[in-house]
Amino acid sequence: MIPQHPPKHLLILFIVLTFFTCCFGSYQQNPFANFHENVHKMISKPAFSSFSKQTRASSSTTSSSKIVLINVDDFGAKANGRDDSEAFKKAWEKACSSKQTAIIIVPKNKIYHLKPLTFSGPCRSDLSFKIYGTIKASLKMRDYEDDRRHWIVFDNVQNLRVKGGGIINGNGRMWWRNSCKINKSKPCKHAPTAVTFIDCKNLIVSNLWFKNAQQMHLTFQNCINVRALNLMVTAPGNSPNTDGIHVTGTQNIRIRNSVIRTGDDCISIVSGSKNVEATDIICGPGHGISIGSLGAGNSGAEVSNVLVNRATFSGTTNGVRIKTWQGGSGYAKNIIFQNLIMKNVSNPIIIDQNYCDQDDPCPEKKSAVQVSNVIYRSIKGTSASEVAMKFDCSESFPCQGILLQDIILGNVEDEPAKASCLNVNLAHRGKVYPQCS
Repeated sequence: MIPQHPPKHLLILFIVLTFFTCCFGSYQQNPFANFHENVHKMISKPAFSSFSKQTRASSSTTSSSKIVLINVDDFGAKANGRDDSEAFKKAWEKACSSKQTAIIIVPKNKIYHLKPLTFSGPCRSDLSFKIYGTIKASLKMRDYEDDRRHWIVFDNVQNLRVKGGGIINGNGRMWWRNSCKINKSKPCKHAPTAVTFIDCKNLIVSNLWFKNAQQMHLTFQNCINVRALNLMVTAPGNSPNTDGIHVTGTQNIRIRNSVIRTGDDCISIVSGSKNVEATDIICGPGHGISIGSLGAGNSGAEVSNVLVNRATFSGTTNGVRIKTWQGGSGYAKNIIFQNLIMKNVSNPIIIDQNYCDQDDPCPEKKSAVQVSNVIYRSIKGTSASEVAMKFDCSESFPCQGILLQDIILGNVEDEPAKASCLNVNLAHRGKVYPQCS
């Protein structure tokens, strides 16, 4: 059973991840010249310099000006099992309208229940939302009739920090039971994302435990300059569509020092995302870290400058995956997967350009999202399936500039692992096993 006081648990998590970080090699130079230039911009300070400067400016301003403390209890929150949404709404309105830096406090050792709620900006000053206690989603389906896709939303807020060591519980079990992926007799309907940040800039989300989301746990949508740090995200391995962290249309985002154990992708990165870094991640159970799906419904998609560095995958269906639909357009390019450990992972390395997540067969199409400039470096561990590396690329738009460097993947059954390579332009460096025949 997971402890009920997450600050202690998050402290243990920090210690484990600090040790975990020290056990890997350093970043190595990229052999693709053009790629190197783009990735250097991605992982160097300039990509986040404006965020860092504004963070320092906010800190200095805060220290010299009055801080307004706003406790949700002072606005009528009871934490007695009944709805506390109105109190949270009033607390937000007070904080957002304050000329001084405001801190909203959700007290510890209390459980607050919320209906779907949107915290809207822009706000007059910097704002922190400190969650020390537990926030739980309403169990009444009728509360979601106006919007089945969201529970808690932060919309158009700048210089926001959401932290505190508390718990955000989506109460997802009733939604999972009614999912068409669990009960085939049920129609397929949307379920809420637990927490969504939309059009936010200079955002920090840290030291929180997201659990049992209705569907996705945490989404960053059309945000700029984001840091997601020291997070724990958990749901049962058989819970449907419970992605841990979903990144869409977001630029300059760093996800670090986090444990994600869910029923879907630990991290999913989709169209419009650029300069994405995920470092020191523990993933599993779940579906691994995915770029995509991209290009569904003949749509265009663009993802570039992605770095996944120092991650461990345990018992996941995939390790690192790029998935695109036939018929799409655009690109997924300038991607590095490095310093990864695979433990009993069904598909440790996979590019699937024939992704088809529907009951009917997908028709053959000529166009595709172009996958190019992808590096897999320093990846070791075991595959739960015979095929440890699979590149199923488009015949019309083959995968270009794929580098495999220092990769050793065995089979958990002590049988030789295999690689499957179709329509892919590959290069090798160092020892690589298995290799395409």
